[in-house]
Amino acid sequence: MVDVIIAGAGPTGLMLARELRLHGVDVLIVERDAEPPPFVRALGLHARSLEILDQRGMLGPFLDKGQKHPLGGFFAGIAKPAPEHLDTAHGYVLGIPQTITDRLLAESALERGAQVWRGRELTSLEQDEAGVTVGLADGHELRARYLVGCDGGRSAVRKLLGVGFDGEPSRVETLLGEMELSEPLETVVAVTSRVRETEKRFGAMPLGDGAYRVIVPAAGVAGDRSAPPTLTEFAEQLRATAGTDLGAHSPRWLSRFGDATRQADRYQVGRALLAGDAAHIHPPVGGQGLNLGIQDAFNLGWKLAAEINGWALGGLLETYHAERHPVAADVLDNTRAQMQLLSTEPGPRAVRRLIAELMDIDEVNRYLTEKITALGVRYDLGDGHELVGKRLRNLELEHGRLYEHLHNGRGMLLDQAGMLSVAGWAGRVDHLVDTSPEVGVPALLLRPDGHIAWAGEDQQDLEHALRRWFGAAAQ
Repeated sequence: MVDVIIAGAGPTGLMLARELRLHGVDVLIVERDAEPPPFVRALGLHARSLEILDQRGMLGPFLDKGQKHPLGGFFAGIAKPAPEHLDTAHGYVLGIPQTITDRLLAESALERGAQVWRGRELTSLEQDEAGVTVGLADGHELRARYLVGCDGGRSAVRKLLGVGFDGEPSRVETLLGEMELSEPLETVVAVTSRVRETEKRFGAMPLGDGAYRVIVPAAGVAGDRSAPPTLTEFAEQLRATAGTDLGAHSPRWLSRFGDATRQADRYQVGRALLAGDAAHIHPPVGGQGLNLGIQDAFNLGWKLAAEINGWALGGLLETYHAERHPVAADVLDNTRAQMQLLSTEPGPRAVRRLIAELMDIDEVNRYLTEKITALGVRYDLGDGHELVGKRLRNLELEHGRLYEHLHNGRGMLLDQAGMLSVAGWAGRVDHLVDTSPEVGVPALLLRPDGHIAWAGEDQQDLEHALRRWFGAAAQ
């Protein structure tokens, strides 16, 4: 028996595996596909995901392989600069193909000791009070204490659990692919600029090796959305939308995506949980999907490890659903709104012009930017100091920076006066005596995900928070 089986070796599953391995949890990932997909589904990492990588000391390789871009124009493609002085050290979007993101996350998870079995499709599951039995298509059976479905929008785990997935089916479909174009670059740029004045679901981005990443509205919603479009279909839609097919030829891969918007009604059923696209799907506007899954994993990992390692008090694991379900629901709503703003109909275009005017107000622009980047996420952790529930940026301390002390995945007491104690919680919570002019309270207790669990100066109040989030004190 292993501790945790993760279904799906995408970014959510890989991030979760690495988080679990930080705490010594035995992890096996089973992935249906024999090889990682060669095509690029997502192209960027937003500020909160960059903070997560920074907190775990993983950011360097991503910065080496990516390119920093200004953090503006992501809400429905409305061209506004990002607000100044965002509450983060990463006020940019990192352009990086998902193929590279997946590879870097896989390398990090494997280095930590996670196992990945490719070409193994999960086909059945049964659970009891002690664990989950998983059946694979090749006849193998596996046993684990917990199972986490990170297996995408068509999740086998979610279906086998019978979890509801309410929402709306696709009503708008978009074609996406990589191909070569015969027209010169200046023509492609001119056509793209002209068409995007009214049709925001159109683009042709050069990839630097003779190919382009092309996106164009489909004629309608395909009956079989799992079947990729043909080059002929692509060319027809290019001509219908732009008046030219740009000489499209030699496709590398072609795909289609819709605007289906659905969310699992439960993220946990007994010893089985859901994360990433298995728990929620939505249109890709704003580039939030991959980031949302990584952030699910970051919230779940330490809580599941605490349960397995025996120190979680009752209810800790249930806070995963309580905290992450509302976050995804908000993302679904903002993508619904953005899809309306991308419409070419007169009414939505009028609303788009109004939203563009409102975004000239700094508070509005900041609010929408914090939604897209997840910097505005604050968990409802109950009563307490106004800081409780917020994430904490990478503060400049008197001796270094805060995130340098969070690489190990433990909690952290940042104690500016050095008058408090976390004795009894060693191995779960570190005690850092340091100061920062950016911290307006004597001390902060951080959870392993960087969210503030307590703020103040009273030892008794601190110990109450320690017991809630980090279990009973060791004898």
